[in-house]
Amino acid sequence: MGADQQIAFFLRETAAADPERRTAAVKGLGRTGGAAYVRVLVAAADDPAPSVRAAAALALGRLGVPGAGGEVLPLLMDDENPGVRRRASVAATRLGLRGPVVTEAFARRLSDPEHHVRINALEGLAALGAPGDATALVGLLGDPDPAVWGRARTLVYRWKDDAAVRAAVIRTARQGAGAARAGALDALPKGCSEQLLDSLLTGLGDPSPEVRIAVARRLFDMPAPWTQDALAVALRTERDPEAAARLLCGLGRLGDERVIGPAVRWLRDPQAGASAAHALGAVDTGTAAAHLRTALTDETYPARTRAAAATAVGAGARWDAVWLLLSLLDDPDDDIRAGVIDGLDALVDNGLRLWERHPVAWALVERLEAGGKHTWRTRNALDGLTQALPAVRRLADEAPSAEVRAAALSLLATDDDTDGTDEHTRHDVRRFLRGLDDPHEAVRYEAVLGLERRVTATGALPPGSEEAHTRLTALTADASPRLRQAATRLVETLGSGPQP
Repeated sequence: MGADQQIAFFLRETAAADPERRTAAVKGLGRTGGAAYVRVLVAAADDPAPSVRAAAALALGRLGVPGAGGEVLPLLMDDENPGVRRRASVAATRLGLRGPVVTEAFARRLSDPEHHVRINALEGLAALGAPGDATALVGLLGDPDPAVWGRARTLVYRWKDDAAVRAAVIRTARQGAGAARAGALDALPKGCSEQLLDSLLTGLGDPSPEVRIAVARRLFDMPAPWTQDALAVALRTERDPEAAARLLCGLGRLGDERVIGPAVRWLRDPQAGASAAHALGAVDTGTAAAHLRTALTDETYPARTRAAAATAVGAGARWDAVWLLLSLLDDPDDDIRAGVIDGLDALVDNGLRLWERHPVAWALVERLEAGGKHTWRTRNALDGLTQALPAVRRLADEAPSAEVRAAALSLLATDDDTDGTDEHTRHDVRRFLRGLDDPHEAVRYEAVLGLERRVTATGALPPGSEEAHTRLTALTADASPRLRQAATRLVETLGSGPQP
């Protein structure tokens, strides 16, 4: 069937009694017809069947005749059927329709019950460069669909200097409801907090946990004794775990000892327990430390709470911290092992006592050798622990896991011996040179970084490494972007000629 025959068939079918046939005919005209058939499609926009009206909107968008679409698409955007509204709003954007009528049609759709239509309305207004209905736009900051509130937030930020939008944001931040108020509070710059102060203080008792969290976030950015007092009072009466976690973290960072009682009550909560442990660690009192030790060693506490307690115990660096943490380094729970490693990391950073260094080094090297999920977390804990270096060098040479070899190589510094006379340093450089040929990208990458550390410290590669420049040049074409960048950076540092 030729194109003319197809169009003739579609034209006959637009008068069929069956709405499905009319729908198919209208869609067909949109695909194969032209501007000459626009009037047929405009007439189809008045069809009693929603499927035909939706097909008409789709077809008008495909034909690309803005003049014809401008007559009916704004009307179809107010159709009682959500499918028609959806197709019409897409078609209006596709055709690039403009003008007050179109803008107002999109603005009305900001409050559409169908989330796809709300998304189309936001995208249409973005294309028009107009906020539409400022109140409705700001209200979408509380939309349950992330695709809606994310776009709304982008547009609110885009038009933050528009007087109507700014007024709507402030009004909603003061007296809005639920997620919309929380979204408005998050959208306002910090400088607006002073003018919102009364509503912020009353907002600590808002029925919505989202609002209470947003209010607390703002108040923590306004350090003053009376705001801190209000937050401490709010924590005592808070019943929502997420809101309590926010208050616990904030007051803990401030070192407010009034956090201790509420933190102890929340320690067993699966959601807020970790924040409670971090808060107790932050205040660092004898009472707080005792509760942390209990939470760490009592297996009835949630794993996330015990993990956070482990990290806090390490950060506190009390006399028994090392021995408490080492006893749990092989705990079967993954979260707890992570928290213990982080706690040991904090202890290493703060400076271990002389008699603690070797036990911690041996235990962490054993954990590194085991590999697994926390390889790099363990590597970070070992950084700076010189007692571990002999075993780390062994792992760099012999570990069957490429990830472990890479982590071990990353721990070998070459900048402590700038003249290159230290035997360990020379051997480490040879490890890096061997690593350039490793089949695993992570090892090659860390080998290049190790050589870069050496060159940064001494200005050149050591004698006997003439082949390194050629191998590094080859790595500048490696499939790995990060390895290419590192090799290119080092080759440029070395210069174009071979190093002595």
